[in-house]
Amino acid sequence: MAGPGLGLGLLLHKPLLISHSFFNPNFSSSSTFSLMEDLLGLLRIRIHRGVNLVARDVTTSDPYVVIRMGQQKLKTGVVKKSINPVWDEDLTLSVAEPLPVTLEVYDKDAFSIDDKMGSAVFDIQPFLEAVKMRLENLPNGTIITTVKPTRTNCLAEESHITWSDGKAVQNMVLRLQNVKCGEIEIRLSWIDVPGSKGL
Repeated sequence: MAGPGLGLGLLLHKPLLISHSFFNPNFSSSSTFSLMEDLLGLLRIRIHRGVNLVARDVTTSDPYVVIRMGQQKLKTGVVKKSINPVWDEDLTLSVAEPLPVTLEVYDKDAFSIDDKMGSAVFDIQPFLEAVKMRLENLPNGTIITTVKPTRTNCLAEESHITWSDGKAVQNMVLRLQNVKCGEIEIRLSWIDVPGSKGL
């Protein structure tokens, strides 16, 4: 079960500022309960890697990824001098409603504004529908459902929602928009929060 600091940090949509949120004297316990009633759970996004990203510094880039959903914004670390970076970082968003998630890639610049290297938007609704099924005891690798690429999503290929180590996960390859090339590979998983509204 999550401790009080973790719960308050997530409810304030600042998962990385847990201690600041926990010690905020202006945060009332009644606010905690009303926010918990709205919380569906936590969406963990594993930012795996980028493939064939655009070069913004002559022949290479120093890329990092920003994830946005509603008022929340999280980012990965910077990978120096790579157009095929591997991050393998988990970013966790609190979900009160299934809003679309925006992924943006930037090139870190020391002396000017960071250059945009493309973006993609993805829908978490199909994944949440699979989690709601509350499946159990499936063999690893079982495909629960498949999301196909369309003109309205940024999928570069079919995305399978599969059973892995006792839970539903979704692997996605996102084609970056507004640039000539580049894809980002991610994986979605779900964390239930005790005391929350839940799915």
